[in-house]
Amino acid sequence: MRSRGRDTKKNERGEEVIALQPAESGMQLGRALLHALHNAGISVLYQDRDMKTVWARNMRAPWAADSSEGEGVLPPAQADRIGAAKRDVVASGNPQRLEIGVPMEDGVRWFQVWIDADHGEAGDVQGVVTTMVETTEQRRREQTLTTLLREVTHRSKNLLAIIQSIATQTGRYSDGIGDFLTRFRGRLQSLASSQDLVTSSNWRGAALRELVAGQVGRYGTGASHSLRFRGANPYLNPNAALHIGLAMHELAVNSVSYGALSRPEGFVEVTAVLDASTDGDIALSLTWAETVGTDSNQEGKKRFGSVALERVVPSSLNGTARLEIADGRLEYRLVVPHGNFETD
Repeated sequence: MRSRGRDTKKNERGEEVIALQPAESGMQLGRALLHALHNAGISVLYQDRDMKTVWARNMRAPWAADSSEGEGVLPPAQADRIGAAKRDVVASGNPQRLEIGVPMEDGVRWFQVWIDADHGEAGDVQGVVTTMVETTEQRRREQTLTTLLREVTHRSKNLLAIIQSIATQTGRYSDGIGDFLTRFRGRLQSLASSQDLVTSSNWRGAALRELVAGQVGRYGTGASHSLRFRGANPYLNPNAALHIGLAMHELAVNSVSYGALSRPEGFVEVTAVLDASTDGDIALSLTWAETVGTDSNQEGKKRFGSVALERVVPSSLNGTARLEIADGRLEYRLVVPHGNFETD
């Protein structure tokens, strides 16, 4: 079967294919390559041994220029660098690859530049082919990834430091290995719960109401019944989310053992108020209140729960805290400076 300029043949699998005549094949290949260069954002420049431009395709800023040298509007230092590389390719016949950063109105744009020798049939260098591909977006993605990895490393170290502190303090106030493991596991689970909220927000942090509900809901019959939350709902940064989550965990565990959550009808009240602090900035005042049994003070013996609430958590947030147990009522008030949260 034969048609204008085409032969229909069968390939090795018996499929019919169209074989183009040499002239037509060359024209179509050229058009296809031009489309490919344009769509891929690739610029190609061919120059002779004297660096005079023979042809250029898809030349865009900063490579496009009125001059015939093909250096576009590059800064002198960059143009000299590329020019030296081209002369070296002409002299040696060996290809070179450069990375070029070009200051533009919208910021620095980055390019990969390949310089190849065009060898004649006798092996002599007849000219140079320069290929330019913009890599600005790729470089920005790499920089963003590097920044994120550093942030993850930093936060991971902080989290490990928190775990180490919890392990040390838990061991100090435990009555044996069994007691230590029970308390330590509970605190790790509390951190994991808070960390899940932080991670799901792309490390931005966690909303206060969701954080408190999650910690109380792990021990009560359900956050909707066990918790009465009132007031503001600021967005806590990751460090504040982990430490306030730990405070809520300690209060909830104590409540399950001695307080309101030890009774089917019991509930706790959490109030969040945004007030002006002493330095004129906004501070978060977080209050946990509940009724407790008469033995909840455990004869005044300090345990990690009270140490965490009164010392560890406020110190980590540069805030203040007060824990009071009297007349069958427990009240914990934590004041958090504005640097630990943001308001919409």
